[in-house]
Amino acid sequence: MKFKNHIAQGIPFDRAQNIGGVIAPTIVVLHDTAGRLEHGNSANYLRTAPRGVSVHFILERNGSISQQVPTNRRAGHAGTSHYHGRDGVNDFSIGIEIVNPGRMTDAGNGKARAWYKQEFDIAEFGVQAVTTPEHGSGLWMDYTEAQVEALEALLNGLFDYIPTLTDITSHWYISPGRKVDTNPLFPLTQMRARVLGRDDAQSAEADEASAPTQHEDEMVAITVPGDTLNMRRWPSFNPNVISTITDGVVVPVIREGIFDGRAWLKVRHGGLEGWIVKSHADPIIQSN
Repeated sequence: MKFKNHIAQGIPFDRAQNIGGVIAPTIVVLHDTAGRLEHGNSANYLRTAPRGVSVHFILERNGSISQQVPTNRRAGHAGTSHYHGRDGVNDFSIGIEIVNPGRMTDAGNGKARAWYKQEFDIAEFGVQAVTTPEHGSGLWMDYTEAQVEALEALLNGLFDYIPTLTDITSHWYISPGRKVDTNPLFPLTQMRARVLGRDDAQSAEADEASAPTQHEDEMVAITVPGDTLNMRRWPSFNPNVISTITDGVVVPVIREGIFDGRAWLKVRHGGLEGWIVKSHADPIIQSN
């Protein structure tokens, strides 16, 4: 996809009524519309939405895309939000809304019910029951192949056109506990790998900012007041838990570093590598 004067070429541009000042975007934030699936329904709402709401792009179920805000102008898509030490993500991001009903509940008889009461056949729409630490429990509708392919093309075009862009993330990551989109079926890791050429920008950054342990056989014992300690994909309390480690378990240490004034350790446990807070790890003294 090509851009000219901050507008995508070859797709409709329907100017939103809520457009802010000039920005230099550094991240792309992905959202679910949590609205009806009919073509244009969410796009029509967002174009004239109240309370300053707006978004740069809307991606329909059939893969078609429309733009409503130029890529160098602020849109009101993120709300109260935080990303890597910066508040107010609207001021430095591009928002993309993907048409999807969001979290649904079981309506019985093989149906899932959206918040607006419409019911969907679970088998026909690829609805799955999934629970994650970031999303909680729910029934979630899968994204269409056309949506995933179109989004990849859009993201590649954006990153080719805007030199300040560095990362792709989801609304749940910048507004933890408040938002759950994109839903757990969205292939965020794979999308980031295909567009950015890496699996996890935050994890790579943490490795670069930390140091390997001085001894190959360094071990620590987990000490936590509760039953388990969260192991995280990168050293941050943003929603990124990949596993838990039981109190008293001994694990090998791979790397260590200071992040936001707190000491963290990268450890290996259960076939995974992740970060834990150092204050919950007691060194194991190796005997000769």
